[in-house]
Amino acid sequence: MLHVSVSRLLVIGFTLLGLLPGIPRRSQAQQLSPTPSSAGPLVIGAYGQGSFIIAHTPAVKHLAVSHPTGFELNVQRQTNGSAPWHAWYRYPKIGLALVYYDYHNPILGKSYAATVYLNKSFWRMPRQELNFRLGTGVGYFPDAFNQETNHKNNIISSHLNATIQMRVEYDVALSEHLGLLMGVGLNHYSNGATTKPNFGINLPSVVLGVNYHQQRSFRTLPLTPADKPADVGHNFINLSSSLGFKQRNESDRRKYLVNSVSAIGGRRINRKSNLLVGLEGFYDHSLSAELRDTASAGEKLPDVKKAGVLVGHELLFGRLAFVTHLGFYIYNPYKSNKFYYERLGLKYQFTDLLFGAVDLKVHRGSADVIEWKVGVKL
Repeated sequence: MLHVSVSRLLVIGFTLLGLLPGIPRRSQAQQLSPTPSSAGPLVIGAYGQGSFIIAHTPAVKHLAVSHPTGFELNVQRQTNGSAPWHAWYRYPKIGLALVYYDYHNPILGKSYAATVYLNKSFWRMPRQELNFRLGTGVGYFPDAFNQETNHKNNIISSHLNATIQMRVEYDVALSEHLGLLMGVGLNHYSNGATTKPNFGINLPSVVLGVNYHQQRSFRTLPLTPADKPADVGHNFINLSSSLGFKQRNESDRRKYLVNSVSAIGGRRINRKSNLLVGLEGFYDHSLSAELRDTASAGEKLPDVKKAGVLVGHELLFGRLAFVTHLGFYIYNPYKSNKFYYERLGLKYQFTDLLFGAVDLKVHRGSADVIEWKVGVKL
């Protein structure tokens, strides 16, 4: 299960990336260094992490007894205006992190993860800065749930999992290039109900480490007069189809196909945002299997197909967008869930026509399926 607080925090996190102030004026940023570069300076970090496991449901209390410790290596690129969206978000850093955790529990073992993230400044001075970091990626757990050998691990049921990271970081200069990093954050791992049991693991963490700054102060590139996107105020239509796989329950280890199709209209309202409204349909093959198991001989089975309407938002970072949807079922003969659903996702516009996306569909805070989507923008 994806705990409801994590999905809400993810929405809040991306909203903060869009709203938090950074460097207040371009002229101030330009005074920090005399020489601009087409590629911003690098920051390389090494951090230790100390954590505990949140027992967000009674079913995982037997695992929330240890204090995991972790280590992270990361590299960040300071944006400097080489793409227009850098200035719109006040020049965040773009990072890649490798994260190792030892859970000090033979049931959970260890985990390894790779994440990409954005690091946005609340406040920045020549020798210190306060940042908010938000990232996502893939985690690997060697000791996942196994009915024969590791049946007590009901918190992580598959080797591969999605991961979400949120963190507030304070960096203070120790020397011209070296900085001390202190932070507090949350790490979350879940497979989005692809395999069950899957309660997911939430790790509040304290972080301590060092950063090597290639160039602590940086200078932004000159802004071009025509930095406003040409499509602001324009309407568009997204047509797409998706597929995903989910396990019905712990006793049935088969993966069932979940399909969807959608037609979504949108309008770009400013540099950062698209507003959306649309229609979509779903066909979950696991529901058909569930009905066949419980139906009497000769009983007519209800239709498991569903249709919904949605409203949504896209927070834009160049060709990348963070997507949030709130949908309501208007055709739902077999009521296997609540009347509404939510979706969180990342979408990438490969060309002016073609896009791809990875979404997590959620019912009342509980992960339903990870959707792999491809579509066209008209």
